[in-house]
Amino acid sequence: MISGGEGGGRRVVVTGIGLVTALGVDVATTWDGLVAGRSGIRPITAFDPSRVASRIAGQVPDFDPSAVLDRKEQRRTDRYTQLALVATREALAQAGLPERLEGDLALRTGILLGTGLGGGITFSEQVAVAIEKGPDRMSPFFIPMAIPNLAAGQAAIVFGALGPNFSISSACATGGHAIGEAAETIRRGDADVMIAGSTEAGIHEALVGGFSAMRALSTRNDDPTGASRPFDRGRDGFVAAEGAGILVLEELAHARARGAVPLAELAGYGASADASHITLPAPGGIGAIRAVRRALEKAGLGLDDVDHVNAHATSTPEGDRTELEMLRGLFGERAGAVSVTANKSMLGHTLGAAGSIEAAATILSLRDGVVPPTINLEDPDEAAAGLDLTPGVARRRPLRVAVSNSFGFGGQNSALVFTRWDG
Repeated sequence: MISGGEGGGRRVVVTGIGLVTALGVDVATTWDGLVAGRSGIRPITAFDPSRVASRIAGQVPDFDPSAVLDRKEQRRTDRYTQLALVATREALAQAGLPERLEGDLALRTGILLGTGLGGGITFSEQVAVAIEKGPDRMSPFFIPMAIPNLAAGQAAIVFGALGPNFSISSACATGGHAIGEAAETIRRGDADVMIAGSTEAGIHEALVGGFSAMRALSTRNDDPTGASRPFDRGRDGFVAAEGAGILVLEELAHARARGAVPLAELAGYGASADASHITLPAPGGIGAIRAVRRALEKAGLGLDDVDHVNAHATSTPEGDRTELEMLRGLFGERAGAVSVTANKSMLGHTLGAAGSIEAAATILSLRDGVVPPTINLEDPDEAAAGLDLTPGVARRRPLRVAVSNSFGFGGQNSALVFTRWDG
């Protein structure tokens, strides 16, 4: 599809995807799990969860970063960085790019890698060391392991990208912002290729305890696979999870010149602020509506063009209800014609990584013409009446235009519009 929107002549396509999630450590395994409606939520094993109210999480199974980091470097990097590096390696391979970039390609490739918490595990552990044993016993790698820009920095070191390199942090909207701003970097000519996405590793007692203290997490501990229930009346909070999602974004002419086959086009990106509340969305989702409208405007598309929405849908009572109101307010009479899915029903909430993981799932939906199900949707919220939330079972349908929404604490909203690649 040819975008008729803003951005001049520089069109941005997706040529590679990398995923590390609770369903698997690659794109194929994660996508197969999503389409099958398989939950990745399990009892927490990363620490003894007996002191926290929520004892379940979406942990990455059998994770091994040795393909990108030797044992010495693994000890010097936080898990959030390791997840990102493994996903980046897969994305580069799918894009047909070398594992180590060189020459003009390296100079024209940038990295924008976001995170919500950064090295939260390292931070929590090292503060405990300082309190219990004294600051002189802290690791000399504490700061470079913990600060949120180091995943992007480490990715450049490992893969050789010499272009623009930085991080974004906007809570649960991080992934959408990172991908959208990376696309803008290409559109304005500052790079031809951007490695873009987000990563999160926050399954630690202090971090899970913090969200539990907010009463934000599900306590359905006896039913892990049924705990994340977006849009269901029985939802009682989100399930903490970890993971990373990385896209290779590329200027279309550059991709064509090297023979790459795009997976989709990133046609539009919108961002907005609620300016309303530190954790609750604005009434009616008015801020989110503005973000989606702006993304479609930049893509040169209208609301009638949208076939599919990958919802933010965290499984919190207020957040889900507002998103349902937002979908109705946005699409009006044709809201029921738009296929909606909630990936967090299977993956849990990966916080800063959620937007990029869900963007990847949106692209795969367009590629395969499949909308993954929203599982655990047994008793839909009354606000869901008439909406197509894809309950229980994946659905095949032709998809041309899809929107991926991400909303964060602080009222920060991002929306990405992808279009199917038809060549």
